[in-house]
Amino acid sequence: MILFELRCAHQHHFEAWFRDGATYDAQAAKGEIACPVCGDCAVDKAPMAPHLAKTRGTALDAQEAVGEMRKVLVDMKRRVQENCEDVGERFPEEARKIHYGDSEARPIYGEATPAEARDLEEEGVAIQRIPWVAEGN
Repeated sequence: MILFELRCAHQHHFEAWFRDGATYDAQAAKGEIACPVCGDCAVDKAPMAPHLAKTRGTALDAQEAVGEMRKVLVDMKRRVQENCEDVGERFPEEARKIHYGDSEARPIYGEATPAEARDLEEEGVAIQRIPWVAEGN
């Protein structure tokens, strides 16, 4: 696993873990990496200083940190499911209806392709992309 500091076209900085550098390159080329602040898929590696391990426990600490982050993401998913309406693949259509006042304002979640999400953002429809992790291990 490798941790990269990334930056979107709007200059938001964030970190992300990848299996290796080639995995990052492939996902970035396909537009599969989104800024957690604005959802922009135009990201690149930001300059960063390497972290050097001083003790043998560092790898375990990193695994624990990843485990804690996963717990946070699973909790976020649960809260979204409890408090928002799942509109599935109709998400882009429903988000537009709410934005333009053609449907009642309510919290929704669902699925959108990266291109659909970009189109919504360009129209000024407020959306937020969140990592949707599988529950379990």
